[in-house]
Amino acid sequence: MSRCAPNSPPLALSLGDPAGIGPEIILRSYEALKDDGRPFAVVGGADVLRTAARATGLDVAIQPIEQISEAEASFAQALPVIVGADAAWTPGEPTEEGAALALHSLAEAARFALLGEAGAVVTAPVSKAQLAKVGFEYPGQTELFAHICGLAPEDAVMMLAGPTLRTVPLTVHVALAEVPALLSSELIVHRGAIVAAALRRDFGIAAPKLAVAALNPHAGEDGRFGDEEACIIQPAIAALRGQGHDVVGPVPGDALFTPVIRGGYDAALCMYHDQALIPLKALEFDEGVNVTLGLPIIRTSPDHGTAFDIAGTGRAEAGAMIAAIRLAGECARQRAHA
Repeated sequence: MSRCAPNSPPLALSLGDPAGIGPEIILRSYEALKDDGRPFAVVGGADVLRTAARATGLDVAIQPIEQISEAEASFAQALPVIVGADAAWTPGEPTEEGAALALHSLAEAARFALLGEAGAVVTAPVSKAQLAKVGFEYPGQTELFAHICGLAPEDAVMMLAGPTLRTVPLTVHVALAEVPALLSSELIVHRGAIVAAALRRDFGIAAPKLAVAALNPHAGEDGRFGDEEACIIQPAIAALRGQGHDVVGPVPGDALFTPVIRGGYDAALCMYHDQALIPLKALEFDEGVNVTLGLPIIRTSPDHGTAFDIAGTGRAEAGAMIAAIRLAGECARQRAHA
């Protein structure tokens, strides 16, 4: 892949919690991508990254920069890191200082993208429990990015994307017992339309096909196992079709991800968190990417957590972070030419 034109904005990477595997997978991603594609810069944490590189035996030089536009000039020789906020590298031992750095890095990376100085944001894993100690009040990063972009939470949609599967949980971080009451035809239609628009704009799919999962076993089996399919999901599918979208369903959850059906749609709309994440992680754990749809900016993240238990051991795999960086660059190119 050839390097992007000099006036193509670099990507902004947030550091993640410095006690997790974020610093290591960022360093390994730089090793893998320094000659491949769009440059990127990490927002803050130069000392964290420098210390992590030495301790884990990664031969990555750190280049402090003042502005993200400087990333292009040094990217082939060293990992550009915007100077400013920093902390101690304490692998496996999260601190409030580290959480504050993670939150600062998130907010600044989003600001660069909103200003057009970064082509996209790629966020390394954070601990929501740690962030809460420094004032983080959101269920997750998706909701934070919606707020930063001035959107209602329901306008930012989480999609999990891998090489052969894309899934969208329509309800996310809630108890399973709460899901039926939270589902509505309006929710499915609203988020389904956002997904279809994003597949066209950011993924270059001219006529996206959506599959909608059933909530109940056997899609309710004519009301024997629940009526959400008849009362909520089928009317939503009809409404989406009325808007011109190509939609199938409700498809029973035990069939939706079989190989023969999986090849017939571009994204699956799922009724709850695990219905979407279990197949994605089972099939494509090392390449799964969390993409936030519906934003005025592009945001991706590896689909895994901080892994405090293996931080600093050298066992962290960077495949999902590499995939998140590559996908952010691809979406940025698609959006630039839309």
